Amino acid sequence: MSSIHIIDSHTEGEPTRLVVAGGPELGEGSLSERREIFRRDFDAFRSAVVNEPRGADHIVGALLCQPSDASCTAGVIFFNNTGYLQMCGHGTIGLVVTLAHLDLIGLGKHRIETPVGTVTAQLHEGNRVSVANVPAYRFAKAVQVEVEGVGSITGDIAWGGNWFFLVAEHGQELSVQRVRELTEFSRLIKEALAKSGITGHNGAEIDHVELFGPPSHSDNHSRNFVLCPGDQYDRSPCGTGTSAKLACLYADGKIQVGQIWRQESILGTVFEGQIQIDPTLKNGTVLPIITGTAYVTADAKLLRDMNDPLRDGVRF
Repeated sequence: MSSIHIIDSHTEGEPTRLVVAGGPELGEGSLSERREIFRRDFDAFRSAVVNEPRGADHIVGALLCQPSDASCTAGVIFFNNTGYLQMCGHGTIGLVVTLAHLDLIGLGKHRIETPVGTVTAQLHEGNRVSVANVPAYRFAKAVQVEVEGVGSITGDIAWGGNWFFLVAEHGQELSVQRVRELTEFSRLIKEALAKSGITGHNGAEIDHVELFGPPSHSDNHSRNFVLCPGDQYDRSPCGTGTSAKLACLYADGKIQVGQIWRQESILGTVFEGQIQIDPTLKNGTVLPIITGTAYVTADAKLLRDMNDPLRDGVRF
């Protein structure tokens, strides 16, 4: 019998399961190198943490790591029901609130090392966290793809810590009652992108699809539906997705430095986003800042009995 100490939280509705102790030994390399070791040698651990019977498809896992950069408070590797994420905005907010819950950090700024670079997270009162994300940019504007059973769909390709295909004109009602239809619609788009060879930079897979529509509340600017890898929808407004959206807005001249963009999720929860500009970054690259709130929901141990045929989770 082995045990895994986990702490669950949710950020604007989207769960994060942080592995605090009992995780695999990945060495002392960079977080990107350790993520590859995790993928290659310990994928059964990933599945055991987030997949049934201990988890569920929509749970995002996070492995707390010792950072290789001494200036960082913590390192983290994010994963889900099918694999490994590059960055996770809601997960970083959940991580910071969890570290505060454990009395490991206090209010103020903390550097967090991720596989795609270091981000800065500021912990405010009331479980609110602002994440200064990795640089974001629009890679391609108004890309058309033929979607089976749907027709031609046009969207932007953008990087916000993950690769996104962002669609404003889709003819779909973005309501939580339609998540099954929206999931299937977005899945068809993602499949069409792959079949058509449409990718991000250097052939990177576009593994997130983001649909936009009008908000349900006049205080907000937009509502989104985000389909993540593993065909699960983001309950939060998606931190990396909001970052990608901000990059597209800036490229179109629709947002200025410091202007607040209130992005509503399919549940109606909200991230506040804004951008900064680093003059050394080119081609419309922006520095997104995403603010949201997280709450700890559980502190528990997961047990793996070596006699249990499903000790490594249900993998498809």
